[in-house]
Amino acid sequence: MNQDIFSTLYTSLQTHQVQLLPLQIEHENALVEVCKDGRLWELGYTSVPHYSQIKAYIAKALEQKSLGIRVPFVVLNQRNGRIVGTTSFRDFIWEVRRVEIGYTWYAQSAQRSHINTSCKLLLLEYAFEKLQANSVVLRTDIRNIKSQSAIERLGAHYDGVLRQDALRKDGTVRDTVIYSIIKDEWQGIKQHLSQLLSQSYKV
Repeated sequence: MNQDIFSTLYTSLQTHQVQLLPLQIEHENALVEVCKDGRLWELGYTSVPHYSQIKAYIAKALEQKSLGIRVPFVVLNQRNGRIVGTTSFRDFIWEVRRVEIGYTWYAQSAQRSHINTSCKLLLLEYAFEKLQANSVVLRTDIRNIKSQSAIERLGAHYDGVLRQDALRKDGTVRDTVIYSIIKDEWQGIKQHLSQLLSQSYKV
């Protein structure tokens, strides 16, 4: 992957549907409201912090960005100008051109809408067409059935389960479900996502 191309991720990515803006500490208040929309911190199988911990969450994300292991964004809904969530590129393995999409969460009012499809189209397009990725990985808690369904609707391939892979917020150990998309599948996935958006399909 070209590091010069990678550096352009520190600017925004956008379509007429959504804009992905580089996460900044100034987004704290907006993400507090996102978190409160649906009381997302109560979902123990996600990475969503309590709204009182958003400042620390952003600080950690920016620290990971400075180390080159994460590129965090906030998600702006272009239809109403509101920030409705956050997502990231993470865990880059340059030698095999692999990147992961994660740390994704949306306000409850933005779920089952065009938002997730629009974001994934932007991120996947950048990964495969700019970073020249060989594969993009998505993972979720085995308890998070909603997230698994959303990933499967994108057309991602189910790779399996990593057992006892990570700690949840409550201290229990989770099994992690792994999905991937490889470069040979990208054009078909891109067409699929574009069709979903053109039909205003709810995902």
